[in-house]
Amino acid sequence: MIEPVGDRNESPMENQILIVDDEKMIYSIVAQRLAKEGYPCVMANNGREALGCFYQDNFSLIISDIRMPEMNGLELLKNVKAVRPDMMFIIMTAYPEIDMAVEAIRLGANDFIIKPVDLDLMVFSVKKALERKKMEEEIEAHHKNLEKLVEERTSKLRKALLVLKKTHLDSVKVLAGAIDAKDPYTRGHSDRVRKMSMRIGMELSFNGEKLENLVFGALLHDIGKIGIRDEVLQKKGQLTPEEYQYIQQHPLIGVKIVEGIDFFKDKIPMIRNHHEHFDGSGYPNGLMGETIPLEARIIAVSDAFDAMTSLRPHRRAMPVEDVILEMGKGKGKQFDPKILEIFLNGKIYQ
Repeated sequence: MIEPVGDRNESPMENQILIVDDEKMIYSIVAQRLAKEGYPCVMANNGREALGCFYQDNFSLIISDIRMPEMNGLELLKNVKAVRPDMMFIIMTAYPEIDMAVEAIRLGANDFIIKPVDLDLMVFSVKKALERKKMEEEIEAHHKNLEKLVEERTSKLRKALLVLKKTHLDSVKVLAGAIDAKDPYTRGHSDRVRKMSMRIGMELSFNGEKLENLVFGALLHDIGKIGIRDEVLQKKGQLTPEEYQYIQQHPLIGVKIVEGIDFFKDKIPMIRNHHEHFDGSGYPNGLMGETIPLEARIIAVSDAFDAMTSLRPHRRAMPVEDVILEMGKGKGKQFDPKILEIFLNGKIYQ
């Protein structure tokens, strides 16, 4: 039997989740917790029932057990991905079935949760999957807009360009996901910096190609943190001078990661220089003023705002009002005055 959970009229079709498990107690507990988080849920007893529901309704995410009668979770996953390759899918599994969970990931599942289910971990996994879905949709929308810019070109050139851009978009999605997976305290940071940087670029009348480069550079600005040890990146106390000097290596590590890929060559100045300060006190090279690439100066403002307003291992998130005052003190010192004025006066952060 398929059962709805939550007030469907309150948020119809928005982030609707299909939960599939033959143990009613498990799927009821999971569904009730997700409903409290604002996610309307539909429940199914097995894969075959769930597949029928999938064909008839619209879902943002499917959460499925592996072992079920009539149709198991792997078969359901294969059928769903054949119709919607971009469908978000989380597998629930008992510990002895870990090999099957790995197979599910190979088939396209986004995550797996070990039973007995930790509800907080389940909520975290759901939010992560839905954030990824939203990011992919926004990037795809931006990609479609880029397609319009090349409509006047020849068909052969257009097709070649679109194939190339799709490959690069896929690469950026993987890299951005890797950054988020590295540090749970800054999850979503790269995407928020992308959004704010893109709005600043639009205020500066960036054209299509220049805006596209800024978007990719902002998404990848912290890619070098993949090479920083977790015990330093996630340290709850203040960093020692040696640890701070070590973490300052992440822009150069980021350059090393992408420098062998032709597509990323014009993004390297953003990755390398987003911690340079307008007065020359930044790192890694102590560049000053307009010798710092414009895109890096844009990302520096967005990056600093999001860092100060986000929870970090060693401190609480700062109130927006305090952050605005603090950034104002950095005008002409840490930040390009013109870009900071655009950011603050245009309320880009809202």
